[in-house]
Amino acid sequence: MPVVREFRLPDLGEGLTGAEVVRWMVEVGEVIAVDQPVVEVETAKAVVEVPCPYGGVVTARYGDVGEEIAVGAPLVTVAVAPAAGSGPEDAAGPGSAAAPAAASGSAEVERPLVGFGVAEPGRGGRRRRVGAPASAVVAAGAVAVRAPVVPAGPAVVPVISPLVRRLAREQGVDLAALTGSGPDGLIMRADVERAVAATVTAPAPAGPAGQDGVVPLRGLRKAVAEKLSRSHREIPAATCWVDADATELMALRRQLNAAPGPKVSVLALLARICTVALARFPELNSSVTGDGSGIVRHSAVHLGFAAQGERGLVVPVVRDAQNRSTGQLGEELGRLTEAARSGALTPAELTGGTFTLNNYGVFGVDGSTPILNHPEAAMLGVGRIVAKPWVHQGELAVREVTQLSFTFDHRVCDGGTAGGFLRFVADCVEQPGMLLRQL
Repeated sequence: MPVVREFRLPDLGEGLTGAEVVRWMVEVGEVIAVDQPVVEVETAKAVVEVPCPYGGVVTARYGDVGEEIAVGAPLVTVAVAPAAGSGPEDAAGPGSAAAPAAASGSAEVERPLVGFGVAEPGRGGRRRRVGAPASAVVAAGAVAVRAPVVPAGPAVVPVISPLVRRLAREQGVDLAALTGSGPDGLIMRADVERAVAATVTAPAPAGPAGQDGVVPLRGLRKAVAEKLSRSHREIPAATCWVDADATELMALRRQLNAAPGPKVSVLALLARICTVALARFPELNSSVTGDGSGIVRHSAVHLGFAAQGERGLVVPVVRDAQNRSTGQLGEELGRLTEAARSGALTPAELTGGTFTLNNYGVFGVDGSTPILNHPEAAMLGVGRIVAKPWVHQGELAVREVTQLSFTFDHRVCDGGTAGGFLRFVADCVEQPGMLLRQL
């Protein structure tokens, strides 16, 4: 007999406690392969596809689109055919749940495990049901799977998932009075929602004048809000800034890009300047312990940089930036930027930073006082590089000028250290040849 195994939302890393369902990639009754992605979820870090370690027939899904699932909570149950020659003791293992016998009094929906459905073209071998009812008897050799339906009260009512049952309970809908639109009369979420709509006799009370609605904080936006609030609440941050003549830096970039090979971005040059400056001022590559009792000095520079992704602003991290050449920094920055735009960043690529470079000049602004990326202790901001009148070598000239701002945790250093760091960065921007003394 087949075994119904329960697949729970795994720990997606970096201490995440849950994820929001973005898109289901399988249907109840669908035959799936081992390690086939079954759902796309959004964590506080990224959107990821979650593969299921079991192959067989999906007998249940848990969670609607937009609903948050806790780590360790059920995602799907899968009816798995036991290996040939295995006994009952082999079939039931950790994480599996055998279907109760009919004598339990529970209504059961019979679903096939093998020999049911055909492969869809271009879907990597995924198979779906193709019109046969859930109670169909399959060809010889097929195995039937019985998925239990949990009774609600004295009557046994077939419902697609516990979430739908909970919705009915919260809205006061009697499931026994509904006719399900799903296979074999299975009650779907839409059935409950229609019943709720039918009971509404008056419009909902209007909100305050001028209020059009409330947008819930979810997923990445919620995580960003919580992190920025914590940073603003816990870190005594201060900001200093300086205007810098970036004419020579831009000339160096044009010179480098005139040679064959990958192009060097302004961001890559600024990243190189940051790694050199942090080697000179290592106390700024640090963070304060959670209880505020000490300062953690980081030997490696994991350089975060602000990037605009399809889900909003994200901060990918270049690992061990201090060990990369300018060209290697440019390649990794380019790769992570493209991943941010396409929404392909992994949680690991969005965490673990020790210092952030924020190029807000791409938005056409000159200055900013950003909130630190908790628990980091410092952030360098760079405004747009624009032609301005500037006194150069004693004469008024038109030069390419940018504003540099530096926000720091005042617990890790005083103003002298912060000012020294920012002045060194500005000097490297104005005279990039100084970098040769540091390499």
